[in-house]
Order: sequence, then structure tokens, then C-alpha cells
Amino acid sequence: MKVIPIVPVPHEPPPEGETQSLYEAHKKVYPRSVQGRFTNWRWTCVLLTQLVFYGLPWLQWGERQAVLFDLAARRFYLFGYVLYPQDFIYLTGLLVVSALSLFLFTAVAGRLWCGFACPQTVYTEMFLWIERRLEGDRNARLKLDAAPMSVEKLARKGGKHLLWLALALWTGFTFVGYFTPVHELGQELLHARMGSWEVFWVLFYGGATWGNAGFLREQVCKYMCPYARFQSAMFDKDTLIVSYDAARGEPRGSRGRKVDFAAQGLGSCIDCTLCVQVCPTGIDIRKGLQYECIGCAACVDVCDSVMDKMNYPRGLIRFTTQNALAGGWDHARMLRRVLRPRVLVYTAILGVLSFAIALSLAMRTPLKVDVVRDRAALARIVAGGKLENVYRLQIMNATEEPQTYHLSATGLPGLAVASEADFTVGPAQSRWVPVRLQLPYGGAEPGSHPIHFTIGTASGDAQVREKSVFLVPR
Repeated sequence: MKVIPIVPVPHEPPPEGETQSLYEAHKKVYPRSVQGRFTNWRWTCVLLTQLVFYGLPWLQWGERQAVLFDLAARRFYLFGYVLYPQDFIYLTGLLVVSALSLFLFTAVAGRLWCGFACPQTVYTEMFLWIERRLEGDRNARLKLDAAPMSVEKLARKGGKHLLWLALALWTGFTFVGYFTPVHELGQELLHARMGSWEVFWVLFYGGATWGNAGFLREQVCKYMCPYARFQSAMFDKDTLIVSYDAARGEPRGSRGRKVDFAAQGLGSCIDCTLCVQVCPTGIDIRKGLQYECIGCAACVDVCDSVMDKMNYPRGLIRFTTQNALAGGWDHARMLRRVLRPRVLVYTAILGVLSFAIALSLAMRTPLKVDVVRDRAALARIVAGGKLENVYRLQIMNATEEPQTYHLSATGLPGLAVASEADFTVGPAQSRWVPVRLQLPYGGAEPGSHPIHFTIGTASGDAQVREKSVFLVPR
């Protein structure tokens, strides 16, 4: 085996009295505003996601909030459904569906989630919109930051941060409104009667929004988000990604509109650097695929606008695949390769799993029962010479109407319910019910015998059968 020696790279030591940093200083990114079809799609996603996020807590369903995760009562309200901790399987299924959707979208078209729907991207876009309204576009912001402090600069910066804080705190308030009824939350905050945990989470989530979208921005995507690190495992050469067509664009160089650039040996790229100026992470897409690229396609929009002004064909920077670039494929052939076996398998699994979860939720019985044996007395002999076992049943009504349930037990000859067999549980409530089962003495051999409790409504709309055991002492 050949051993390749590691040769240290020589470098000059810093001058005496000076220190040398091992880390590159952060350079603030000033994204330029851009217009185009992908920008319009991105803003459409911003509006849709925030309409859902800010609007759902205020949506009423009957006499309650339509979507509410009541952690104190351990109930989760999702429109017409009342879910209990025992329904955790649905949350697991939702997470699996989300993961598979991410795999599918990434395999088809790269980081679509990051560029169009990720909360970090969405709130950064909103904060940048406020910043541009008060401080101007890229060049104006650069000039303002470089200028000495003045009344105008203080007013612009202060106004920006006030609006940022207002939006961030409203975001924190909305987030907490998913766990505390939003109308109660608003009244308690208005009258300063809020408990400590609600105030903490409003301030915490609001502060995180203000810090991430206002200051960290692209650093979250580049250094904190793990998706940037493992996205390459989901890419292949047929994944649609934002790409620069080097064969068409190089060699780059500036020129006039009426210049025959082909005669001068130039490519289509006029080296205007606008693709770098509009990038929210500050990269140069002309250097090839980089993990910092979030696939927002801002560079596509601005490059297309430059190509229009120069009367060149669009698509110097575009969504395409590595195979399509290398082979010069047309659009139809590229799209046919996008629907490859890997994508079809992801789609099939996602479709089957989503259908199974939806079917299970639709057929879900709105009744939950937990059976707990009384451990104080495993078995005892009562009046009449009968053997008795005592149980505690937790009955959870997963409807929003009061329900009357009937209880019966089977599994042994002569087994009977000696306690109350009918009971009522309030809407979306749970109730612990003591149950006594009796068996004629000698009705079964000593040992543990399997039995079943059957609990259901008189109409038969909901019925649950739970296993337990009846103990016969020696």
C-alpha cells in the first residue's frame, strides 16, 4: 500500500505584536431586491404559509378553537377531531410523511423547501421587506451602514427594529396561541394577568424570530441547519438544481448591447455580478453547486432580466440537471429523466402511507379505554361465596358531545359486572370508573384467565374491546 505523506503548508508568521485569527470574519450580506416569476412564487408561499400560521389560532370550530394543543388537559383539537396522547401514532405518521416529502422534493428539485417555504426563509423575506421600506435597496443600505451616526440613521434603524420587534412578538404570541386559547391569551396579556410560562414562550419565540430573521439570516442556513450538510446524499445528476450554464456563458465579460460578443470570443455572461448581489446567502452560482445555495432562484430571475435587456435568450442560469447540462438535453428529455425509479418509489411510498393515515383517521373510534388492575387486592371472596377482582377503567370520550357508555365483560362462564355498568362521560372528557367483576366460586381453575371488557354506546357508534386478566387464587 502506498503511503502519501502529509506535507505541512508553510505560512509566514504574523508580525511581532500582532495576533492572527483562525476564523474568517463574517461579512454582512446585503441582498438586492429582484422581480420575476420565482420571486412571485416565493412571495406566494410567504403569504400562504403566514395566512395559515397567523390565521389558524383565530379560527373557531363550534364553541372552541379549531386547532389547539391543550398540553395541560392532554387533549389536541384538530378541527372535528379530539386526539389524546394514545393517538401519538398519528404524530409519528405525520413526521414520517414529512420526511418522505422532503426526500421526494429534494430528489426532484433540490432545496425547494429551503428556498420557498422554510420558516427561516419566510421570516427573512418579511424582515428584508421591512428593511427595504425604511432603509432602501442594497446600495442605499450599504451607504447607510457606512455613514456616521446621525438623526436620520438613528430614526431609520430604530424604526426598523421597532417594526421587527412588533412582528416578532406577534409571531411569538401566535405560536403560544396554539397551546393556550388565543382569545384568553390576548385578554390575559392585555390585563397583565398572564402566568410566567406563557410570557416566557412569547418572549422566547419572538426573540428567536427577531434574532434569526433580523441578524443571523443566511448564517442559520449555512452553519446551523443540518439539511445543508446532508442534502448531497439526496441529490443525483438528474436532480433539478439552480445551475449556471458555463458552456454558454464563458468566457464572461462586459460589452455593449449591440456588440457581436461571439465575434469577440465572449460568452453570454456579461459579468454584471447581479446574480451575486441578489443571493440571500451571498454566493456566486457561477462557481457551481454549493451547499450554501438554498434554491430560491433569485439569481435565475435577475439573470433572465439581464438577458432580456441584452436581447439574449433566457436560461443562462436556470433550474436544470447536471446530465442535461452535460448532454445538452432539451426540456422534455430532462423532465422525462426527472421521473426516474428513485422518484417513483418515493412517490409510491408517500402515497400509500398518506392514504393509510387518512383512512385510519377517518375510521378512528372516538373512544379510548385504559384498563388498570387494582393492585391493593388482586382477588377476594365476597358475600355469596363469589370471587371478585377490582379494576379501574379510564374512559376517554373523543367526541364533543356527552356520551353514555355500557360496560360488559366476557371470557369466563358466569363472569358478571357487579358494579355500575352504565356511565356518562362529558364532551372531550375522561373519567376513571371503578369496576368489580365477580365469578362463582369454583367457576374456574386457579391461575390467571384472559378476559375482555367491551365498552360502547347504546347506538353502537363507538365500541372498544380491551384485554385484561381475572385472577383465581389457589
